[in-house]
Amino acid sequence: MNIKILTPEYVVFEGEVDSVLLPGKDGEFHIMTNHAGIVSSLVGGSVKLYTKSINETYTKYFTKENEKDAVFSYPITSGVVEFNHNKGIILCE
Repeated sequence: MNIKILTPEYVVFEGEVDSVLLPGKDGEFHIMTNHAGIVSSLVGGSVKLYTKSINETYTKYFTKENEKDAVFSYPITSGVVEFNHNKGIILCE
């Protein structure tokens, strides 16, 4: 599935991922391939991308969770996500 993460200043990430874990108001939620369409607000926490690798252009924004798993995290203070037809956009600060 294709995910795009944007802030008012720059593009944080754009590419294919296996899934994404997001900090929602009522707790974290996981979006996977073929997930139903959703629009949701996000709270402070980390956006976690589950993917084999991240393009060099975007690695400076992410922390790799550990060497074993391909999980990359990006801290946010708030935001919104829209996901539909295996394409998602995350607008955040």
